[in-house]
Amino acid sequence: MNVQIEESWKTHLEPEFEKDYFHKLTEFVRNEYLQQPIYPPGKLIFNAFNLCPFDKVKVVIIGQDPYHGPGQAHGLCFSVNDGVKFPPSLINIFKEIKEDIGTNPPSTGNLTRWAEQGVLLLNATLTVRAHQAGSHQNKGWEAFTDAAIRELANARENLVFILWGSYAQKKGAFIDRNKHLVLSSAHPSPLSAYNGFFGNKHFSRTNEYLKAHGKEEINW
Repeated sequence: MNVQIEESWKTHLEPEFEKDYFHKLTEFVRNEYLQQPIYPPGKLIFNAFNLCPFDKVKVVIIGQDPYHGPGQAHGLCFSVNDGVKFPPSLINIFKEIKEDIGTNPPSTGNLTRWAEQGVLLLNATLTVRAHQAGSHQNKGWEAFTDAAIRELANARENLVFILWGSYAQKKGAFIDRNKHLVLSSAHPSPLSAYNGFFGNKHFSRTNEYLKAHGKEEINW
């Protein structure tokens, strides 16, 4: 199958494209885009991969679903397009960055700048129907994104995996903690941020680990 995805990722994920589940997933997603508003726009489905080639990945942040409101999602978890109001989880992420390392919140919720520094902002499910959270779950995306995480965990060393909330923690359960740094805490959503997200210091801890392993720190 000719999947439009960055070349290094294409090489690593090639076996997935030939699997039965991926053929079914592709057919489902194609039909969905033809019938109703789906986010993100089709050309941005693989944006997380396209902005962050396989060998450039230093940090992986795992989200669940794309945002399902108009103009929000652009293929990076927790990120929104320029000019879009910050969602509550992103507000809390910026609050924790300020508390942790002193950096003031930016004027935009667009996290492309993180992706370009080596942060893979990966949702478990890469598409969603407008205004219907979770509508594309259990259609095959989770198997595909599991494969991406597994490839990174097996082929690379000294990466940082950031797992916020029980969903992300289950998804990253198989990662070898002796080979990578795995940071877990509550999710940044308003429902859980005060139960362990605030004060997790994941941003400074990530940079300390990267520095200790001779890698450039992330400018959060």
